[in-house]
Amino acid sequence: MTSGVTYWVIKCLQQLDVWSSCINSYTLLVSPRLFFTIFSFILDYSVYRLAPFWEADPWKALVLLAGSHVTLVFYTRTFTNTLEGLLFALLMVLVSSRRSDGSLAEPTSSHLIVIVTVAGFFNRPTFLAFALMPLLYWVGLNIDSQKSIKIVINHFLKLVPCACFTAIFFITADTLYFTSMGLDNLYSVEKNSLFDIIAQLNQKIVVTPLNFLRYNLNPHNLAEHGSHPRVTHFMVNGIMLFGILHILAIGAGFKMLKKCIYILPQVKSYYHGSSRILVHSEGNPILLSFYFVPLAFLSLFSHQEPRFLIPLILPLVLFSTSQNRAIKWKPVIIIFNVLGALLFGCLHQGGLIPCLFHLEQLMHSPESSNHPGHYILLFAHTYMPPRSLLNIKKRDTHIEVIDMAGSEEETLCQTVGQQTNNFTCNDCHFFVIIPGTVRATITKCGVSFKNETLIFPHLSMEDPPQISFLFSENWRSQLGLYILQLDRDQQSL
Repeated sequence: MTSGVTYWVIKCLQQLDVWSSCINSYTLLVSPRLFFTIFSFILDYSVYRLAPFWEADPWKALVLLAGSHVTLVFYTRTFTNTLEGLLFALLMVLVSSRRSDGSLAEPTSSHLIVIVTVAGFFNRPTFLAFALMPLLYWVGLNIDSQKSIKIVINHFLKLVPCACFTAIFFITADTLYFTSMGLDNLYSVEKNSLFDIIAQLNQKIVVTPLNFLRYNLNPHNLAEHGSHPRVTHFMVNGIMLFGILHILAIGAGFKMLKKCIYILPQVKSYYHGSSRILVHSEGNPILLSFYFVPLAFLSLFSHQEPRFLIPLILPLVLFSTSQNRAIKWKPVIIIFNVLGALLFGCLHQGGLIPCLFHLEQLMHSPESSNHPGHYILLFAHTYMPPRSLLNIKKRDTHIEVIDMAGSEEETLCQTVGQQTNNFTCNDCHFFVIIPGTVRATITKCGVSFKNETLIFPHLSMEDPPQISFLFSENWRSQLGLYILQLDRDQQSL
């Protein structure tokens, strides 16, 4: 759902002999990012629409959003978290409505709300954590003292077919994409019995949310990507992404908890159309719940990366611009976002994309095309490398990519040793890609390398350099990504 549409367009242009000579790692990188940059204006539209509803100034909210390094860096990248944030923004727009006289109105786009929710769930099941409070808010608007429980239940039951149809659409799309099942397979099952058809579908059907949950609920799988304390999102990632805005929200949240006894009796009147608690002297409880409830749910998982929180920028911007909370912190916000853009836009995993460009040019050079060899690319302690940027086609079986994630030293050396012993041909090329902070680990594996390429800058937050090394002569190596090519003589041993 992130890069697939763009790649499909590129593939069609290539088949039509249009722009076929320009297909390389650069266009494969820029095209999806350009597509997402255009779609990121959904976030701007959502802020502009939602700001008056939540008693915030639209233009101040847009300036705060546009100046955030989260918008500049993450919302122009092809992360599923980015799409999750855009769908979350659309959901907030759909559940927030107001009549011309200023009173709250019941949302009329119920089917769109269901479609967006199901789409978000199939994109990332964690979307339910973000959608929980907006959906409860929407349910509250549908519950009225003049409506009986039966009417309310019937209203929601009418939405079940829409949810099922949307789910079937995504299941079908995923099954066709991830398996070999096509129209020919569908026509061939007509001759089989009903039980045979069900058995075949059961074997090939792909339900991506179930696969996502099955993988991420396994602690061993999460440990391979790195385990973090449960408070990492609250104490570290929130500050790294949002800075003083996160701190202001925490302060307002604590003040609001002290006054929750006085707020709770007003909730009933709030759902019946009164807007007097939309803006409270200490903040907006509904907006804060949109921010902290997803934060709490995501903190239940041991693997916590900053990008998991990027959808929360929308309620945080709306909250910060209501009552002009962020105005007096303007210099701090500007400096913070400049530093954040440098950290996440340039330093953090910054060498991975240039590394893939280098390897793609190496493997698809005219010399390599005339004399193709076997390439093994082993990545360790980096983000999962996007294989699409290597421009690997289905027929390129001579290229193998191994992702070791955050493997321990023993596992890494064992894998390197096994690959070294398995490939003894003269046309075999074995590359190990690791951050500079892990370079010493490879030395302990007992292998030698004939070529070393250092790509600068590159910072791995999972393996950060020690402060003392940054003031030494080899500081560049600590902030770099190494491409190590195994010595051919070593391969033949």
